[in-house]
Amino acid sequence: MACVTDWIPDIMDDTSPLVVADQLHIYSNTGSTLVNNISFSLGRERVALVGESGSGKSLTARSLMGLLSPSLRLHASTLTVAGHNALTLNEKRWSQLRGSQLAMVMQDPKYALNPLRTIGWQVAEPLKLHARLSRAERTEKVCEMLDAVGLPQPRQLMDRYPHQLSGGMGQRVMLAIALIADPQFLIADEPTSALDHAMRDQVLLLIRRLVEERNMGLLLISHDLQQVSEHCERVMVMYQGQILDTLPAAELPRATHPYTRTLWSCRPSKATHGHPLPVLDRAALEVHAEHD
Repeated sequence: MACVTDWIPDIMDDTSPLVVADQLHIYSNTGSTLVNNISFSLGRERVALVGESGSGKSLTARSLMGLLSPSLRLHASTLTVAGHNALTLNEKRWSQLRGSQLAMVMQDPKYALNPLRTIGWQVAEPLKLHARLSRAERTEKVCEMLDAVGLPQPRQLMDRYPHQLSGGMGQRVMLAIALIADPQFLIADEPTSALDHAMRDQVLLLIRRLVEERNMGLLLISHDLQQVSEHCERVMVMYQGQILDTLPAAELPRATHPYTRTLWSCRPSKATHGHPLPVLDRAALEVHAEHD
């Protein structure tokens, strides 16, 4: 298969970091700091980015895709994505990277999918952009991808429209769109927020299986720490635009950082039903920051 994106050098190996950010800032057009001096490195691993709404999680993710609003400004001493200096990429090169090297699954298929296009057309679009395939080859690859994400009767499904799908099916279609061009890195931004609890587990298990089978990196943005602890290997915790804590996902129940402990304690359960949720001890947070 000859790719349109042959200009991208294949220098990444299994040990190379797929994303490196150092001293990353994001500012609003009024000068407010929305993401403040964060640094991290992501490889072929499953990493979660967690924190309350407004902490900067989605802005951070969008900066890795070159999808920040024109009203925002990004500054970093280093920002590399799939081996490329993201600080110097123009829009044409970002378009070549998206889909072929990195991909993103948005929150709600009801808004992310085009209501005027068939499922088959939308899943095939990345192949039209990033691969030279015949129509028959594209159709076959789309069917294989729809089957891989667990959708029944993929050939019939290709002719349907988003409004004819359930939320869970729509989320699987979005995952098929993200993965069909075989990217190295996947960002999933609250991919189960519009689904019921049982369907959330199914979709997360599917994402985990496909990422592992394809030896990809995953950045999962989530509010659900219980699911993060089950499906990810490492966790980065954001608060007010900063990364306060990084730890193995299995250590979340034994977290030492006061903010991470508070987030973990706020998980809904039978034990907490009817009881006030814990409140962040800001004094403890300041003391912890002074000791870091």
